[in-house]
Amino acid sequence: MRKRMENPAPRDPALSFPAASFSDCVAQAETAIRDLFEPTPLQRNDHLSAKLGAEIWLKREDLTPVRSYKLRGAFNAMRKRVTPGAAGNAHFVCASAGNHAQGVAYACRHFGARGTIFMPVTTPKQKIDKTKIFGGDAIEIVLTGDYFDQTLAASQTFAAEQDAQFLPPFDSADVIEGQATVGLEILRQLDGAPDLVVLPVGGGGLAAGITRYFAEMAPATQFAFAEPLGGASLQAALQQGAPVALPAVDNFVDGAAVARIGALPFDALRRFSPQDVHLAPEDRICITMLEMLNTEGVVLEPAGALAIDVLGDLGDLAGKRVVCVCSGGNFDFERLPEVKERAQRFAGVKKYFVLRLPQRPGALRDFLELLGPDDDVARFEYLKKSARNFGSILIGIETSAPQNLTTLKARLDHAGFVYRDITNDEILAELLV
Repeated sequence: MRKRMENPAPRDPALSFPAASFSDCVAQAETAIRDLFEPTPLQRNDHLSAKLGAEIWLKREDLTPVRSYKLRGAFNAMRKRVTPGAAGNAHFVCASAGNHAQGVAYACRHFGARGTIFMPVTTPKQKIDKTKIFGGDAIEIVLTGDYFDQTLAASQTFAAEQDAQFLPPFDSADVIEGQATVGLEILRQLDGAPDLVVLPVGGGGLAAGITRYFAEMAPATQFAFAEPLGGASLQAALQQGAPVALPAVDNFVDGAAVARIGALPFDALRRFSPQDVHLAPEDRICITMLEMLNTEGVVLEPAGALAIDVLGDLGDLAGKRVVCVCSGGNFDFERLPEVKERAQRFAGVKKYFVLRLPQRPGALRDFLELLGPDDDVARFEYLKKSARNFGSILIGIETSAPQNLTTLKARLDHAGFVYRDITNDEILAELLV
């Protein structure tokens, strides 16, 4: 983490912020947003504070009407484009499978404007239904494209043909300005500047807005950025000195796993170092989600848990006042079994093996007798008979502590069993598990 430096002017004039003070523009946006909802809570978390020996505060953006800060950016961009008394003539278009879509839908209904929201065909029904609820009769949802890039291209073509206004999720000065209202609320609610703010990063709009606002209002505050390991577009851009497209993205942390950070957000964030970015493994995020759910009763989607998850990577926080932005609470509980599974794998208490057994009576019993008292067979499946004398089985073992599986492997080796641990073999695990 480094101290902040002067913010350079954006290089692209087309993406420039207004000439007025950025903090003044944010204050105006915040006043307007109060028509939608009250400031989200800033809560001291006793559990995390005791765990880290610091003063940990959570900015609960999961408690906006759409469970995400994305509403702030969409609303601010739309309010500047809606003519008073003629909102019904406005037509807004966006491409999103998640929180941005829900924010646009909610704001369209608020203004009485027309909205067309493009989503990939693969979008979960839960997200489609929630977007419909937020937008009501004000919006139309168009499902097109197997991949987001296809959906985005279709939405932009549609906007041009219909002379509608396209709303980007993060690469917009108005969106960044609206999301910066989170920073304004933090300073008001905390009654003083925090030592450190931990921000989740996807396209970079939230991070760009808050860091720019703090540069004017609380320049001594430091920042740390959290990105999913499989979608670290900010870190890649800082390493290269310009936004770059990641060759592949793990979409588990949907909303934060972005292949290319926005151009305008990067201009605001280029002053930071790659070392200021901390990467959160997707499976570890699952542990954080379950901990917050079971211990604190806080429901967070993977992107919402990002900032909390990297706290342990930030070094000694003793005595510091730290604010984490919890970015989203739109969690589909149908994903809970997957979250639990991934958490167990990362914690080392669940493993999958392909085991080669001799085709004789008692062979399976010999294996089962090697299991410890806390080892449970969670999956068992004959795969095939690979030869006349041997057969293969898929077996999943769940236990209470990682060392139990280490000792199990030692017993298997000593007994001469032939096996392969496929827990972290993504190709085999996807095929078999």
